[in-house]
Amino acid sequence: MNESFDDTNSLLVMDELEAGEAAVELDDKTPQEVLRWSIDRFGSRLAICSSFQAEGCVLIDMAARIDPKVRVFTIDTGRLPAETIAVMQRIRERYGIAIEVQKPDDATVETMVNRHGGLDFFYREVNLRLLCCQVRKVLPLRRALINCDAWVTGLRRDQWATRSNIRKIEIDNDHGGIVKVSPLADWSEEEIWDYLRANDVPYNALYDRGYASIGCAPCTRAVEPGADPRSGRWWWEKGAPKECGMHCAIETGGFEHELAALLGDANQG
Repeated sequence: MNESFDDTNSLLVMDELEAGEAAVELDDKTPQEVLRWSIDRFGSRLAICSSFQAEGCVLIDMAARIDPKVRVFTIDTGRLPAETIAVMQRIRERYGIAIEVQKPDDATVETMVNRHGGLDFFYREVNLRLLCCQVRKVLPLRRALINCDAWVTGLRRDQWATRSNIRKIEIDNDHGGIVKVSPLADWSEEEIWDYLRANDVPYNALYDRGYASIGCAPCTRAVEPGADPRSGRWWWEKGAPKECGMHCAIETGGFEHELAALLGDANQG
């Protein structure tokens, strides 16, 4: 399967200067104002990317109040917790949204798992975990964004060091130069939960069991109260980035060649 990113639809969406001006203009605006600007600007070529963590659920609630037909997509990695699938269904029912679901390529996943000796091979080393993230998350994201001029994320500046400088409007050069919108960039975790409770927004039941950041089931666990929320992700790794590659390009020189080989083998199969 060809996983290259086609940027032909996004060449003239917005340049760096215009994006910078918009980022300055919107930096002190509320998430709802940023969403309204984005929906007005990009219309049906805008989509919210949600993994149905707390931030994503907040964004869907806000956006649905502005445009009930707003596009929402998710990446079903094939390893999601049952609780994530459950809240996804509750969101569908609550807002009447047809969630677009992208999944990893079956042939590529099968080749990867067979080559490395089982579903949970990624526990052995960081590069194998990053390879799995590329196949199950990053490549499906690229496909999801092909028909988008802009996408909305739930990134916040206080989530992790790699996110501390994000702007509410950015050019996403990792995905063909489309626009990346982060309306919650300046919100705190407390503000997220205040909004969820005040508006009775559905959320993932794992939060009530001590989870603070929720990804794939085998890569996520509960954390102690007061611990860094990201410490429950890939907890067995030491000194590795708490990122999967969806929101920032990761290059180690360790998994890239293997990924290219996997894609080649899957295409030939």
